[in-house]
Amino acid sequence: MIQNIEPKEVFDIFNEITQVPRPSKHEEQIGKWLVQFAAKHGLQYVTDKAGNVIMRCPATKGYESHPGVILQAHMDMVCEKNNDVNHDFMTQGIDTYVDGDLIKARGTTLGGDDGIGMAMALAALTSDTLQHPALEALFTVDEETGLTGAFCLEDGLLQGKRLINLDSEDDGQIFIGCAGGIDTLAKLYYEPESLGGIVETEHAQSLQQPKWFAAKVQVGGLMGGHSGDDINKGRANANKVLVRFLFNISKKTDLRISAISGGNLRNAIAREAEAVIAVPFDFKEQLRIDFNNYTAEAESEYKEVEKDMCLTLESTGMPELFLPKIISERLLLSLYACPHGVYAMSKDMPGLVETSTNLASVKMKEGYIEINTSQRSSVESQKHNLKNMVECALRLSGAEVTHGDGYPGWKPNIKSELLDVTRQAYIDLTGTEPEVKAIHAGLECGLFLEKYPWLDMVSIGPQMSGVHSPSEQLSISSTKKTWEWLCLTLEKL
Repeated sequence: MIQNIEPKEVFDIFNEITQVPRPSKHEEQIGKWLVQFAAKHGLQYVTDKAGNVIMRCPATKGYESHPGVILQAHMDMVCEKNNDVNHDFMTQGIDTYVDGDLIKARGTTLGGDDGIGMAMALAALTSDTLQHPALEALFTVDEETGLTGAFCLEDGLLQGKRLINLDSEDDGQIFIGCAGGIDTLAKLYYEPESLGGIVETEHAQSLQQPKWFAAKVQVGGLMGGHSGDDINKGRANANKVLVRFLFNISKKTDLRISAISGGNLRNAIAREAEAVIAVPFDFKEQLRIDFNNYTAEAESEYKEVEKDMCLTLESTGMPELFLPKIISERLLLSLYACPHGVYAMSKDMPGLVETSTNLASVKMKEGYIEINTSQRSSVESQKHNLKNMVECALRLSGAEVTHGDGYPGWKPNIKSELLDVTRQAYIDLTGTEPEVKAIHAGLECGLFLEKYPWLDMVSIGPQMSGVHSPSEQLSISSTKKTWEWLCLTLEKL
């Protein structure tokens, strides 16, 4: 539990939010909680057809003539957990704990993204001491898996001219632009088949060696992380690590795949992957040798980043059904060829990733294999170029490939008045200059501009790391500083 931590007005609300289930596309409970919060505190509120909630409070005395400000955060959270954790995100709250300056969750994502943004917005609306113009708080649904709330936000709902997005995760930084993105989905259809050739009778088994050896290969212990913020940090993708080994084996012997899965969400780097395979029985010992060599190779390559990487190979019972041989071959070729990671760095802003792609998940469904990827770029044409590149790699397997609608980026405005005020507030608070940056992750701001083109926007937030993974953690001291920064900015506005 999160108790008696300053700023108390923020962390008390955040603690309540962590106990309300709020998976993406299932925000009914948190939406109801927000409405109850508004009613409890006498705030005006409206909800729209998408499920977005908007709250309003009037300006404090002396600020009535100042232009209003919108505080914005999203309701939903990425629901990831470790394999050994039993947790139902639809019914259970998050098991939080304090570790020094950090707030963490036991075995699951914390939901600081963007629960802490919600908490700061609600604390501002209900503060008895904060001086501010008229405030609106916009809480959107389904930011993490489709930006649905931002896409479906109706015209005419927002009244303010300036918007502070509270969905950033880097201390002392002001974001004034973000990448656009698009998702790609592939479905590779197949009819499962038995291998055949396995000795069937007990007497025959005593006389003959089995034809096949079955094994399970697992990749785990990886850091994972946000497919935008963390894509340039050199972290391993479990899907890529697994497929590389399977492909290498397939070049040496007849490799057959019974099951394969890896990753989960489109905007998270895959942390775990596994496959159940069969190889000719006389290749059994060589399989173990090759696996040990590959494990040493992978650990050496990622030793500075993935210190908890764990690869395992264990024998397993012979499955009844497998992918057809041609499907196994095409799948491995396609997944190996499918790009993952940084494709290009920005030519305008040093250190900013311009274009990237994430091989997010591989899942076996009934009759087909589903592959999810996501592409991001601050250059619209490059977003579509990389989308087409991924499509080509996946279509070579014979898969059916489709793309989502995508979402636009947010072009930086370095002449923003809101930027100037936010920057000066940080200088006054800390005596240091904040960094002004664009972010490779997607924010909802680009979609807001499509419907409210006059909006002047910035994005800020406290220090978080490991978002979209069970290693997510939130800095208490940074949250305190960011809250004070937000309050000072509102007073200056």
